[in-house]
Amino acid sequence: MSHPYDALTPDAVITAIESLGLVSDLRILTLNSYENRVYQIGIDEAQPVIAKFYRPDRWSREAILEEHAFLDELHAAEIPVIAPLKIDGASLHQFNEFMFTLFPRKGGSAPEPGDLDYLFRMGQLLGRLHGVAKNRDFKHRPTISIENFAVEPSAQLLQHHFIPGELIARYQNAVAQIVVLCRQLFDYVPELRYIRTHGDCHIGNILCTRDDALFVVDFDDSRMGPAVQDIWMLLSGDVHEQRQQLDEVLSGYEDFNEFRRAELKLIEPLRALRMIHYTHWLASRWDDPAFPRAFTWFNTPAYWTQHVGMLEQQLFSLQEVAEAL
Repeated sequence: MSHPYDALTPDAVITAIESLGLVSDLRILTLNSYENRVYQIGIDEAQPVIAKFYRPDRWSREAILEEHAFLDELHAAEIPVIAPLKIDGASLHQFNEFMFTLFPRKGGSAPEPGDLDYLFRMGQLLGRLHGVAKNRDFKHRPTISIENFAVEPSAQLLQHHFIPGELIARYQNAVAQIVVLCRQLFDYVPELRYIRTHGDCHIGNILCTRDDALFVVDFDDSRMGPAVQDIWMLLSGDVHEQRQQLDEVLSGYEDFNEFRRAELKLIEPLRALRMIHYTHWLASRWDDPAFPRAFTWFNTPAYWTQHVGMLEQQLFSLQEVAEAL
């Protein structure tokens, strides 16, 4: 079975880049990306560029341009993000069925997980970023919700027969209870405010450069959500370690922005929603040959047994939070 990305050959990538008036030196390095296709492209007598080819039919043109406008807004406010390059005033380009964007290359690596100094600095960065983010809303990008992160994804997994028959009852029961508790906990937060968020702010999307500067990268999942969405995925380790890390993040955050502590009750609901949504994302991409190659452990009986067990364990965590209200 063919996939749209099959048409994105090295020659096609070079042709797309050179259609913008650039001259490639024909050096192409495929970078680690599954949802989109991302390449480092050598440019004759200039620095290489990063070319991001968006997955067809995922985002509308308006939604992508809204992401770019957000990045431009953050960059103008001196928030360390990597804004798209503009060619003849445009940041989004078309080549055959693919929309694509160029970014400047920025070297670096992910910080050490759990490093308290880094987490304090990340809190400061996010406080500044959210200070800009709350100034306006997205119009063309979605909002994190229980419906689109749990109800709809779980229904589609069942509809397409991904869940093994012997696990269906347990899966449905766990998801149903998770949805009820998530609604209860979201309703608990008074006047919950949704802002533009990065949406996928984990350590893999933080870049630490050689001069120890921090950058937030890859805003492809940017959407409306509570501020805590950009905080909880930075935490790692056991409960004690996560509490210590959270204190550092919030200490840095509140140097630049107010954080409503009631949103901390949403960490476990957001974790549950991500677990369901992430599994659906993998399933929905299973026709892309890159996914079975990269995620060899997915869609096996052992995987689904473990996934349902983890949902049941997460249900227990949600019950603990709800009982403490």
